Amino acid sequence: MFLFHRIPIRVSLALAIIALFLATPHDARAFCGFYVGKADEPLVNHASQVVIAHHDDKTVISLMNDYQGEPSDFALVVPVPVVLQKGQVHIGDRELFQKIDAYSSPRLVEYYDPDPCEIMRPMAMGAAAGMARSEAAAVPGYKEADALGVKIEAEYTVGEYDIVILSAKESMGLQTWLQQSGYKIPIGADRALEPYIRSDMKFFVAKVNLTEHNRTGLTYLRPLQFAFDSPKFMLPIRLGMINSQGPQDLVVYMLTENGRVETTNYRTVKLPTGMDIPEYVRDDFGDFYKAMFDEQVKHNDMRAVFTEYVWNMGWCDPCAGPPLSRDELKSLGVFWLDDQQGGVPRFRPGGFMPYQQPGGPTPVMLTRLHVRYSADTFPEDLIFQETQDQENFQARYVMHRPWDGSPTACEGARNYFEELNKRKAHEAETLADLTGWNLQDVIKKAGLPPESQPKPWWQGIWGS
Repeated sequence: MFLFHRIPIRVSLALAIIALFLATPHDARAFCGFYVGKADEPLVNHASQVVIAHHDDKTVISLMNDYQGEPSDFALVVPVPVVLQKGQVHIGDRELFQKIDAYSSPRLVEYYDPDPCEIMRPMAMGAAAGMARSEAAAVPGYKEADALGVKIEAEYTVGEYDIVILSAKESMGLQTWLQQSGYKIPIGADRALEPYIRSDMKFFVAKVNLTEHNRTGLTYLRPLQFAFDSPKFMLPIRLGMINSQGPQDLVVYMLTENGRVETTNYRTVKLPTGMDIPEYVRDDFGDFYKAMFDEQVKHNDMRAVFTEYVWNMGWCDPCAGPPLSRDELKSLGVFWLDDQQGGVPRFRPGGFMPYQQPGGPTPVMLTRLHVRYSADTFPEDLIFQETQDQENFQARYVMHRPWDGSPTACEGARNYFEELNKRKAHEAETLADLTGWNLQDVIKKAGLPPESQPKPWWQGIWGS
């Protein structure tokens, strides 16, 4: 994405991160606890969000605005592989982004320890879990554009956006056209534009039409969607880096027919999952996840794309939020549902029980990818491929509620409490390893005595 503005405005860094932004099921018995949920606050502040529905050479991209500022100051340039006609551009629904985020968000699950006196067996540990076309500034016309080597391929209004599709022969001409159109161009714009011009990509330029925006009565800018045919399965991110202040976060929801999506020019890494963590994290899940993700980014030198979720959209286990309906999926561009049969997603109140519609899975796989990047660590645009891998995956973390009985209740109870103390110490160590938090601080917050810290391995050989 390439974001321009005429006056200093407050813009989330996430808005500038992509070159696309405008303002086999396991056994149901595997999960035996109850679902707690995702964080009440965003796990990543100001992350750009993109939904990409892709099948064969057809792609539909939906862009969620995280723009903060006056609509009149909002505008963007998006590299696209083809000239987009008016019928290929639509206004999306912000609520669908919220729903797909809730459905795929990293989650915290909770188990209750069973009564050891009843089971009398080892405790089951479980799965670890535009500016409007401004009257004050005239936009150069076709003659001026032609003199600069810029061609206006199409222009139209969709919803509250005025859209122009451009092609260019060289980057300085395009930069000059944008400057003459009233945009403040960041330093280095011509160098950032040049690779896209060499690749014969077009430029989708959108601004807010204030008159149309006022008619909506909305206080926010709605998502933009566009559809096109192209063998390129990619997401341009380089252009948006030139006016960023530092590393940026991007969450991409990939909707495909057959399998998981990964990047081909960067490593795609699954996040740690299934770990047991202390009970107190229940109230600090957002902070925990952010710290854990920061550590993973650091360990991978900010050079990896992370998988947070892979699942068929017809079911979930456990459910953080209801799967999207077929109509909602179609609204996000899943066009192939018209030609195929499959289960209709259902969601049980409570959300913790796995389910699958008797008619079979929906022919839609969701892959949630999360990347933090900078110009130095991600010098190329993201290139994707759909794999045949349909193995379910979710970033899920588990906490256990201890049994509240007495150690003297039975022999099994005594053994249970001995193992419980060991478990809590291990959970504290796991949490510190995942997040980089100080182990002694974690032990204190977990309510464990200082001696709960695991002893160095060599003490078992040489003593204290």
